[in-house]
Amino acid sequence: MFNFLHTNIPDSVLINIGQIKIYWYGLFIVTGILVAMIVILKLAEKYKISKETIIDSVFYLLISGIIGARAYHVFLEFPYYLNNPIEIIKIWQGGMAIHGAIFAGIIIVYFFAKKYKMNFWQLLAIYAPGAAIGQAIGRWGNYFNQELFGLPTNLPWGIPIEPVNRILEYYGANYYHPTFLYESLGNLLIFILLIFAHRFFIKKDYKFYEIIVLLYLGLYSILRFSLEFVRIDKTPEMLNLRLPQIISLLILTAVSVYLIKNRRKYFPLKKI
Repeated sequence: MFNFLHTNIPDSVLINIGQIKIYWYGLFIVTGILVAMIVILKLAEKYKISKETIIDSVFYLLISGIIGARAYHVFLEFPYYLNNPIEIIKIWQGGMAIHGAIFAGIIIVYFFAKKYKMNFWQLLAIYAPGAAIGQAIGRWGNYFNQELFGLPTNLPWGIPIEPVNRILEYYGANYYHPTFLYESLGNLLIFILLIFAHRFFIKKDYKFYEIIVLLYLGLYSILRFSLEFVRIDKTPEMLNLRLPQIISLLILTAVSVYLIKNRRKYFPLKKI
């Protein structure tokens, strides 16, 4: 696989029939959504939650996730979209920020759980592995769009980027870090860990579902914070940190504060 990535320059278009174009990016996004839904439905079945309820909630999650992810991306690139407003709707060409999808998804799940009197943390815990595997698959769309790549590298798995897609500062480089691959593999590992966590919860009848949610948020934030040191796509910066790093730190802080505040509930002190 590494040799293929190192020598191949992908075409962003999967099928081109006249005026009809189907992009690889769209294919991977749809595939990620479908696989995520299968995982979510399987987990819901284990927790004896009706399939119809999950399908209803996933419908709202998909819409809010896409809107949230696109809105967040547009915010990051606001000057460009202010001058090119028609580009906002062209999501098939790339430009989806996962933090926006996560925030929008949490809000939707909260109101959905409240409306149907369901366990908010349990629902989020069920969706978390689906989100991780969906991200792992969806990131391959960035490869075919030749976007979100990293710093120049001489490593054997570096990917070639066409001149039109290169950043001026590193225009003379031939190969770049495949940050999409790093994040894809990282999310795959997170997915596996979350599945094992669910198996433990089901076997032991453990009810602290928020642990799985915090595990996902914490691990993904660590992954994203680390990868931002390699990525070179343009994004706002503060205090010498890229905005996704700042968001990741805020999430990590919130996770840590929540765990510390509730430590006695999760790790009760035993009397001697």
